[in-house]
Amino acid sequence: MRWPRMRSRTLRILRAAERPPTPWKNGGGLTREVIVHPSGSDLTRFDWRVSLAEIRAPGPFSSFPGIDRRMAVLEGRLSLSIGEGAGIIATPETPPLRFPGEAAVFAEPCGGPVTDLNIMTRRGRFDSQLTFWTAREPRELNAHAGATLILALSDLVVGCPTGPLSLSSLDAVLIEGESHCAIAPRSGAATFWLVEIHASSSLA
Repeated sequence: MRWPRMRSRTLRILRAAERPPTPWKNGGGLTREVIVHPSGSDLTRFDWRVSLAEIRAPGPFSSFPGIDRRMAVLEGRLSLSIGEGAGIIATPETPPLRFPGEAAVFAEPCGGPVTDLNIMTRRGRFDSQLTFWTAREPRELNAHAGATLILALSDLVVGCPTGPLSLSSLDAVLIEGESHCAIAPRSGAATFWLVEIHASSSLA
């Protein structure tokens, strides 16, 4: 297979096995940070953050004033109430949810632990897009965001300057700057979430 050459200022591989779990204060789950910007920022100083959470018990989400959130369920079924809105059941088939970080959110797993993907951006500075992709054959990706993250949900291959890069489920690749690459399954279909982080229009 001939792979198109990836052109990018920065490429980082983020392996799932290298993410230590952090228990929630209420004991209801675990969080694994995928990437945070600026690097090393704590929960009060980040501009944007991507993480995976395992929700094991009913409880409220932490409040993040001034932060916009996007969330997608990767595994399990989750009962959610957000602010004054009607409750919903979120599953892997549910489109990504978006809500302000200061909203009152209560979550309850339905029938077992739930794994979800969380994107948080500081309002007025950055915004995000979250898109689900499937590829049964090599599929080209033209990234134009300031930062683009590919989070694998299955075994797949990403074309890069040094040759094909293999990712297993929940491994990720961070691309900074414009890039052109191809993504293909190792077998069957390649499935992944594409996270795009943009500077807000007020900063552009």
